[in-house]
Amino acid sequence: DTERFEALIDAIIAIIITIIVLEIPTAVNGTLGALLELRIEFIAYAISFVVCFNVWNFTYNLFSIVNKINYKSIWSISVGLFFLSLIPYLTTFVAMNFNEFVPQFLYGADFIIINICSFVATHEMKKIDQSNKFLQAAFQNYNTYFLNILFTCIFMVIGYYYYPPIIIISCLFSILVTWIFMIKKINLLNLI
Repeated sequence: DTERFEALIDAIIAIIITIIVLEIPTAVNGTLGALLELRIEFIAYAISFVVCFNVWNFTYNLFSIVNKINYKSIWSISVGLFFLSLIPYLTTFVAMNFNEFVPQFLYGADFIIINICSFVATHEMKKIDQSNKFLQAAFQNYNTYFLNILFTCIFMVIGYYYYPPIIIISCLFSILVTWIFMIKKINLLNLI
């Protein structure tokens, strides 16, 4: 039964998102200028929200088709949640040092680790539930994980040499690309 584990995942992600939004500083006064001074914080928050939502969406969709789960998949998701729980700190670190490489690199590295954990969880669930045709078809290959990791690594190099904020932006774009691939895959599966 995965319901308790799903509830734990939902609670952890809700707490993480709450912490992120609480880390956004309040504008010093009620003017539009004061609000615009916080644009970097809002950009970092928005990207982090999408990252957290993406993890929730992944687990929700995965557990909607999973029949069996093992300890390897539980632990890989748990490790991924641990690294996701670093997002509030990294969001603040990036927002305070938006044009610096180290905070951006750490954010990208965290994003990569979360993707690796998702890959391991999916792989383990496919391995123990080989009779689940829908699970096997939905995750017949791992291209989206590899694309996310490759995309982020490439932009880490670009960020090191040219423009560090491209790293956090690449996390957002890789999620968008993943959603496009998943929508196409869902449409194909619906035709089957």
